[in-house]
Amino acid sequence: MTADARPADQPAPLPATLPTTDLTRHRRLREQGSVERAELNAILDAGFVCHLGVVVEGRPLVVPTVYGRDERQLYVHGSVASRSLAGGTPVCVTVTHVDGLVLARSVFEHGVNYRSAMIHGTARKVTDPEEKLEGLRRLTEHATPGQWSYARRPNRKELAATTLLALSLEQASVKIRTGAPEDGDGPDAGLGLWAGTLPLTSVWGAPEADPLLPAQTPVPGHIARREGTRQG
Repeated sequence: MTADARPADQPAPLPATLPTTDLTRHRRLREQGSVERAELNAILDAGFVCHLGVVVEGRPLVVPTVYGRDERQLYVHGSVASRSLAGGTPVCVTVTHVDGLVLARSVFEHGVNYRSAMIHGTARKVTDPEEKLEGLRRLTEHATPGQWSYARRPNRKELAATTLLALSLEQASVKIRTGAPEDGDGPDAGLGLWAGTLPLTSVWGAPEADPLLPAQTPVPGHIARREGTRQG
């Protein structure tokens, strides 16, 4: 097999940059935009809650839910009773991390340091049992690595009560803002006011046991190790 050859069932490697479409083109604050696929993956990997936007019966609906991913698609979790998770309809999914406030000398120049991703596409309802199980595994491992092997896995009844949507990651828009206020060399610099950033971080706390848990039940290592680590 040559260096360029690959098995027929193996998809071609993804390009390092995201395609630019009418939906993903950066129209405002273009300097904060990115087309690097690695940046998209990093933003998705840093969180586990997304907001799913969809039009249901003519009205916009935005639903917070958990997600997981592979290299090519995002898996979004929900209940079969959710009207937003029917599949086959255009959706928009967003993930945002706030890294701090940008406090300038004037209110007009205030801002937020952030990382955000916006994904457009038509959501596909996952019906294949093997893909559904794999998607749920990715979703579980995305939120808590090691939990899929530790906890009991879904049974047939639970799988039937769960909806999983798959959304291609090809139409994605990424924006990132970092750094200090931008009025340090302007007229307001002479006001003598403090300016700078106020960072924001999230850190996992100590695990809290279920009150009904037998006292001798140990905290599994994959959970205990997260205490004190940063989320996002």
